[in-house]
Amino acid sequence: MTATTSSRPISLTRFLIEEQRDTRHINADLRLLIEVVARACKRIAISVGRGALGGVLGSAGTENVQGEVQKKLDVLSNEILLEANEWGGHLAALASEEMDDPHPIPHRYPKGEYLLVFDPLDGSSNIDVNISVGTIFSVLRCPPGVKEPDEKAFLQPGTKQVAAGYAVYGSSTMLVLTLGDGVHAFTLDREIGSFMLTQRNLRIAEDTREFAINMSNMRHWEAPMRRYIEELLAGKGGPRGTDFNMRWVASMVADVHRILTRGGIFIYPLDAKIKDKGGKLRLLYEANPMSFIVEQAGGMATDGHDRILEIVPKSLHQRVPVFLGSKNEVERATRYHREAASE
Repeated sequence: MTATTSSRPISLTRFLIEEQRDTRHINADLRLLIEVVARACKRIAISVGRGALGGVLGSAGTENVQGEVQKKLDVLSNEILLEANEWGGHLAALASEEMDDPHPIPHRYPKGEYLLVFDPLDGSSNIDVNISVGTIFSVLRCPPGVKEPDEKAFLQPGTKQVAAGYAVYGSSTMLVLTLGDGVHAFTLDREIGSFMLTQRNLRIAEDTREFAINMSNMRHWEAPMRRYIEELLAGKGGPRGTDFNMRWVASMVADVHRILTRGGIFIYPLDAKIKDKGGKLRLLYEANPMSFIVEQAGGMATDGHDRILEIVPKSLHQRVPVFLGSKNEVERATRYHREAASE
């Protein structure tokens, strides 16, 4: 990865104002929307940081639309994002991985032109063991003429995103953001309570020696996936002629953040266990925003066959396989799957 470290510690607010004024990449409503999401992420970071002291660890005793058991912090993070965003007048509706249907803006509040989709707490299975988790979000425009957005309004390909980002709650809290003109990283200064620009224009190296995948599922993989990983595991004596290292956090935010920082490939392929679901990760809440970020940083993202950002969603909670990160490795893994499909 190459990136330009900020020469001056400017705040997220100042960065967004300069983007609005100087480059015209965003308007005032989009700037406000991103600032509100960032403030919500700060509140989530506080809850995550308090851990057991805040009484937020463990199961909430409920399931989300995916049939997954919700953690207390899943529910709390979802509520924080809803409450922060529904009254500002910049949104037409919201959709969350934790809710069956879109969340309309209450009629007592004004409505805006944007749609917000989010995974309030990605990697929540790691909460109780103090491993990094995060929040992922994506911003779309509400289709023209739609006054009461329903599910159909959200079913737009990832190429329609106007902004995307994630917050990672680790040793420091960071916000990574793209407005469609590069990727920038902000670190939360806890003393003043502001996200400060710490890196401009993150870039992912085209080549890598690191891969992230859940190896415990190898017996369920399709043949081209096994072929690709077996070549990596063969090391210097194999067809690739080099040693690769595996890194796997089981938190997409943490794994992708590592790739943005030092390169790598992240893969959650289709396998026999999840074939009937279409994949593991959610297209709208995880795959699209992360693919947008990765492509803006010079990387590549596919579902093993096609560019993720060009997939037209069929449902709000659609799942897809995900291959993203360093361009040359994603191209190779994708080529193996395409070759197998054409045989």
